Amino acid sequence: MQWIVIWGVVATAAAALAAAFAGMKNRDYSYWIAWCFIFPPLVIWLMLMPKHQGQRPRQPRLDDVDRFDQH
Repeated sequence: MQWIVIWGVVATAAAALAAAFAGMKNRDYSYWIAWCFIFPPLVIWLMLMPKHQGQRPRQPRLDDVDRFDQH
């Protein structure tokens, strides 16, 4: 039972760090929060990545995907 609690705390902390680092690195928040929650060591990878130049990439919304699929 103790390992489950430890894993939950580590995963939540990794997701919070990923949100902060994704903002600093100009990366997609939701992508990095989700992956770092599932696999916390990815935060280290995110820290080592260079800052993304230009506009922050984002995942297309479901409405956008549906709009393109119907035409």
